Amino acid sequence: MKLYRAVVQYILLKQSLGFRFRVQGYVLRAFSRTMGKVSVGQVKPAAVRAYLDGHGPLTESWLQKWYILRGFYAYAITRGMVRRSPLPVRVPKVVSTFTPYIYSEEDLRKLLGAIIPELTRSLSPQTMRTLLLLLYGAGLRLSEALNLQDGHVDLKERILEVQRSKFFKSRLVPIGPKLAKVLSDYAQDRPPIRGTHRCFLRTKTGCRLECSTVGKVFRAVRQAAGVKRTDGSRYQPRLHDLRHSRATHCLLAWYRQGEDVQALLPQLSAYLGHAEIVDTQRYLTIIPELRQRAGERFARYAWGGDRE
Repeated sequence: MKLYRAVVQYILLKQSLGFRFRVQGYVLRAFSRTMGKVSVGQVKPAAVRAYLDGHGPLTESWLQKWYILRGFYAYAITRGMVRRSPLPVRVPKVVSTFTPYIYSEEDLRKLLGAIIPELTRSLSPQTMRTLLLLLYGAGLRLSEALNLQDGHVDLKERILEVQRSKFFKSRLVPIGPKLAKVLSDYAQDRPPIRGTHRCFLRTKTGCRLECSTVGKVFRAVRQAAGVKRTDGSRYQPRLHDLRHSRATHCLLAWYRQGEDVQALLPQLSAYLGHAEIVDTQRYLTIIPELRQRAGERFARYAWGGDRE
């Protein structure tokens, strides 16, 4: 059987079982294109290793691709398409050096100030501005914001209903009065719907927003705003880092207010839609002020109370 046909069958099987399989499908199709028009049994170990290694340093994406391909070849072996897997048996140790970028308030002002018609393409400046404030103010994933339906935005009660997001979980997300005002203003001025979708955020022509388009616009806005890393990292600030920033800023605000941070973490986890608290902890980046305030609280605890 041709590799591409086997990949398509595997993806359809997984999706029929209830898995979304979006990222996995993308990786498998890319793998098939890279291998060319060959049968499953003609894929050579050297070619697989070249695909896994890519052209840059080894990152966690190497492991992600390896796990995805391992599942595919387990499927192929049980179906008699191939006798053995061409995947490398020994997995190299990958050291993750990625750290999310935590936007400062000044960064956010620069981003919002850089949103002009010349950069937003098929999106209006108001749409892009509303999207950025929604991602940060409500801590949503990009897919959650783009899939938000009209009926899921209750501006009177200031509640967003996120339907069947990651891990197929739904949740209610309360929002503050400022964000509610931003969404209300946008709802009054946005273009009418074009098509069968009912998405809250829309393009200039009323179509639903696509991740690829939003990503291109954001990169142009970020570059125009001059928001960039200065730590030598190969990754520049991302849209998803707005969600990381929201989580970290919540934690910092609790420290400033003297709240019981450990007791509030489950609430933050539920707010972000995480399955486990450990998932929330991965979102929390230790910025200098957070480290200082956590250290001061520990010092007070170690000395048995506040020190004057």
